[in-house]
Amino acid sequence: MALLSLKQLTVSFGGPNLLDKVEFQLDRGERVCLVGRNGAGKSTLMKVIAGEIKQDSGEIIGQDLNIARLEQEVPEGTGGTVFDVVAQGLGDIAPLLIQYHHVIHQLETDSSEAVLAALEKAQHELEAVDGWSVEQKVEAVISRLSLDADVEFSALSGGMKRRVLLAQALVKEPDVLLLDEPTNHLDITSIMWLEEFLKGYGGTLLFITHDRMFLQSLATRIIQIDRGQLVSFPGDYANFLVRREALLEEEAQQNALFDKKLAQEEVWIRQGIKARRTRNEGRVRALEQLRRERGARRDVQGKVKMQLQDADRSGKLVVEADNVGQSYDGRVLFKDFSTVIQRGDKIGLIGPNGCGKTTLLSILLGRNEPEFGDVKLGTKIEVAYFDQLRSQLDENISVVDNVGQGKDYVEINGAEKHVMGYLQDFLFTPERARTPIRSLSGGERNRLLLAKLFTQPANLLVMDEPTNDLDAETLDLLEDLLMNYKGTLILVSHDRSFINNVATNTIVFDDDGEVREYVGGYDDWLHQRTQDKRAQAPKKLTGKGKPAVKKVNKKSSLTYQEQLDLEALPKEIDQFELKQAELHKRISDADFYQQPADKQAKTQDELAELTLELEAMYERWDALEAKKEG
Repeated sequence: MALLSLKQLTVSFGGPNLLDKVEFQLDRGERVCLVGRNGAGKSTLMKVIAGEIKQDSGEIIGQDLNIARLEQEVPEGTGGTVFDVVAQGLGDIAPLLIQYHHVIHQLETDSSEAVLAALEKAQHELEAVDGWSVEQKVEAVISRLSLDADVEFSALSGGMKRRVLLAQALVKEPDVLLLDEPTNHLDITSIMWLEEFLKGYGGTLLFITHDRMFLQSLATRIIQIDRGQLVSFPGDYANFLVRREALLEEEAQQNALFDKKLAQEEVWIRQGIKARRTRNEGRVRALEQLRRERGARRDVQGKVKMQLQDADRSGKLVVEADNVGQSYDGRVLFKDFSTVIQRGDKIGLIGPNGCGKTTLLSILLGRNEPEFGDVKLGTKIEVAYFDQLRSQLDENISVVDNVGQGKDYVEINGAEKHVMGYLQDFLFTPERARTPIRSLSGGERNRLLLAKLFTQPANLLVMDEPTNDLDAETLDLLEDLLMNYKGTLILVSHDRSFINNVATNTIVFDDDGEVREYVGGYDDWLHQRTQDKRAQAPKKLTGKGKPAVKKVNKKSSLTYQEQLDLEALPKEIDQFELKQAELHKRISDADFYQQPADKQAKTQDELAELTLELEAMYERWDALEAKKEG
């Protein structure tokens, strides 16, 4: 039996129905992802399920369920300690728990009669509502998510704030957990933690994400919202892409046949009086029905049309950094970092939130002087900068005024284009183009910033988190545009697929605090980092602190063949890992899912088999090393 069902659910805010008589059911233990274009109604559907918005018509079966929703943004005014924020998820009992928790901490430094009286009162009030079990529940969730209960919420990073809000949702022990863009503004480490946590969560999950790697790893079923309807696709994201393409092709064929029949009937009706004879009245009525069906049809929303402004080529050298370093408030952000960026390079910048990526970016662009070292900029550089804070957009004026700056035309690669037509390429209707910025969604704001950015000629494109809030279709188009870009690109992103597909090199703030440069994208960095760690592993020392000298031991516990195997294994593993990285890169390529399903399956099976062989080789290596040492 379904845990939650929607029957003939309709929601409208004027214009076409956002949700049009939709049917949906959610089974216990599922991890279902909602996908669709920006503005398709994903967040609206979640709010209806959570009871925050009332549907216009239809029925929700399962409204007595305990449902928790994690919103896209951290709610304004959220304050107090981590314990306070998590406890607020429990509703009416939260103030008693928070008061008791604060009195306990006050007692550590103040054991006056007033504090003891306050403690006694808090204990009695908690006992009256069975509060002890609830307090244990809060502490258990805080421990499970590795949080510090007494840290101020306002002092946490964006990723840790999201983790606290997740704890607030989990403490309710929800039947259904709703997550709206949980990876937005998280760094890669936080995204991977969340991914692993949700895999082991065990509850029922309905989530929205545009992070394709996160989606592929987590979803057991995908629901697409398209033109007011829900379409279910069992399986993972790779299966969804194949089946969605087949459905769109089938729909296009059916629409073509329908339009052909309608055109033929329109020709017939115009032949004159014989079309209105009694014996043809049925055909006339059928034509009228065809017209009504065609008028009610909602065509697939168009795709964003992007093109970058060509600028004169820069010099071959774009940026040269020599042993640059920077600190902030006594903390070293990075030191002794050197790099040479040349024309045509596409650099991905990877690192946790707050590590200093934006600072390094400003230094490389010559906007700030480094504390240590030197930076040299090349010649004829024209920079276009995508700012993740969207500070280039004026909240108080309309979409069209932000791009046109009072002019009716923009110049794109030497040709004038009316600003309204240009904005339609970025899916802004004339009505939407006249609205102020503050009424736009996050995805619309990012599309608008891209539209404004691409009116500037540039040969050095700098993009700081351009993927936040963009739907998958727009991400694919942006990827294609950047991959074919002839200029130089510096990209800051936490979207692993995006970096894999675009970057030719990565500059990474590694776990040990060093900033290093690697060839390739995200997966290539992981592979090279593993190799580097293995190469840098300390050699075993003798009792005098000198490297142990390998001796031939006639009484060695390894056989001759096992010794040969042990010596050969590292090289074999390196070869297998390179092949594994190549397969990962091939699968993450956007064109991979355009192949026939049997070719996709063959590649995925090859990767699975290779992974199993690698695991067996690692086990063999460990076993031989253990036997040798024994």
